[in-house]
Amino acid sequence: MPVEEALMCGRYAASRRPEDLALEFEAVPAEGQAPLPADYNVAPTKDVHVVRWKKERDPEGAPTGAGHRELRVVRWGLVPSWAKDVSVGNRMLNARVESLTERPAFRKAAASRRCLVPADGWYEWAARLDGPTKQPYFITPEDGSVLAFAGLWEVWGRDEDRLYTCTVVTAPAVGALAEVHERMPLVLPRDRWADWLDPARQDVGELVEPTPPEVVEALELRPVSTAVNNVANNGRELTTRAESVAQPADQPALF
Repeated sequence: MPVEEALMCGRYAASRRPEDLALEFEAVPAEGQAPLPADYNVAPTKDVHVVRWKKERDPEGAPTGAGHRELRVVRWGLVPSWAKDVSVGNRMLNARVESLTERPAFRKAAASRRCLVPADGWYEWAARLDGPTKQPYFITPEDGSVLAFAGLWEVWGRDEDRLYTCTVVTAPAVGALAEVHERMPLVLPRDRWADWLDPARQDVGELVEPTPPEVVEALELRPVSTAVNNVANNGRELTTRAESVAQPADQPALF
């Protein structure tokens, strides 16, 4: 797996309450799940919220043909149903748009198990001119609105031992974001949510069109404290603008 696939979109913030997400995405919360607390330093293998399309069934378990959007807690790091061990998910944090329909780990999920990953914004690290350290940035909508990353979900195991997991789809960076990192999460505007969630849509190539330039232009590239580098740190202060920032180098860097 290329290093950028393992690490790109490796940290984000998600602070909205489940009830607010359910309203925002017109989804029904999954039954029997404890609400996740606000998390300003979401890291791989943590539990996260996703919105997926759930097929409805009758009391006997047969599909009714109907369905609805469901807000579900899953683990970040996709574990294919055929995996022998859940540790596979530690390497399946991101799925590149270029290989969604080719890689066995993502091919079936891309065809019918797509989801939205709600986020306040995500973090990127850019090389600096003053030394080997890197400057973290928080990329977030200027108006404070929610972001929806394109994602895929899977279920591993059976019955009570079922584990739901997800991965974030990444794409080449658009516009000014390319100055910080060569890739970005595939951010979907609201008018593309329904098509992405629709399991009947098989034209994956059309569904993964780049994030529109106007969406990228509405994002703030905010320098933040290096405290976010430590996954043990958490709190709203991680997303606030840093008082002093070093000049970034011209070339984007992986983190």
